[in-house]
Amino acid sequence: MARVSQEHLDARRRQILDGAAVCFARNGFHATSMQDVLKEVDLSAGAVYRYFSGKDALIAAIVGEVLDQVHEGFEEGARSTPPPSPDILVASVLSRVLATKESVTVDGRPAFPRLIVQVWTETLRNDELATILREGYGVVQRTWARIVEAYQDAGMMRPDVAPDHVARTMMASAMGFLAQQALFGPAPVEVLRDGLQGLMSVQDRRAGSQSG
Repeated sequence: MARVSQEHLDARRRQILDGAAVCFARNGFHATSMQDVLKEVDLSAGAVYRYFSGKDALIAAIVGEVLDQVHEGFEEGARSTPPPSPDILVASVLSRVLATKESVTVDGRPAFPRLIVQVWTETLRNDELATILREGYGVVQRTWARIVEAYQDAGMMRPDVAPDHVARTMMASAMGFLAQQALFGPAPVEVLRDGLQGLMSVQDRRAGSQSG
């Protein structure tokens, strides 16, 4: 009986978070009220406030959940010897995160990319959210640095490149891809994967031409 009860609680929490995500993606944080969220999820105030104290708590929970998913995906890659190549790893993790949000839509389009852009904007004025995001990205960045070190140890990547620089670049590629989707519409993750493969295949011929 307790197991069923916990499943019900988890499902209700998921319902609230997904409904709030739709509201935030559609209208932004400031234009969204708790009444909007209550209407979206079709629940009473008491049912929602049992889980979340207000909009800030909802935002923090949504952001924390996504960061945990991203971190878990890259940690899984970091445990492989050697880790999957950057194009495969980034595409795999991003695809997994997007798959968990595919049912959350606004006007028939995925809400998640729009929501992420809203989150980034909100961090410019919300110190608490900025701290959550900064700490979460810091954890992911450190995991990526370990992945880069594993590439270098395996001879897959030049040893003279700072792991932190590569980590920031790979995170930027995923963030930029999400921003493009928010601005220009959905695109399959394979676009990012293929683009990274193309960049990874570039050969620097300057050294050879200079020596000749």
